[in-house]
Amino acid sequence: MKQKEVQIMGQGYLLGCPEGGEDRLNLAVQKVDEAMCKIRDAGKTKARDRIAVLAALNLAFDLTDKPVFSGSKETHNEQLDNLLNRLDLALGDDGQLL
Repeated sequence: MKQKEVQIMGQGYLLGCPEGGEDRLNLAVQKVDEAMCKIRDAGKTKARDRIAVLAALNLAFDLTDKPVFSGSKETHNEQLDNLLNRLDLALGDDGQLL
């Protein structure tokens, strides 16, 4: 697994990226950055951790509105569990998002 440096809401992160997953990672980073910046720009909260949690909840909520990925037999809950597991792996040993 290679590492890729990305920017989310102006802060740099070094994330693990599987071979061939660069496009998917870039899309995920773009969606998270857009979601966090939208919440920040609304001006109701300034704390990065609260912005991150609200963005994660909004993105997870959006997933529950959509059909299961085509070709996948996973339920929405299984998809969300897999997403959370991948986030845990990307965060590494410190366990901190921000």
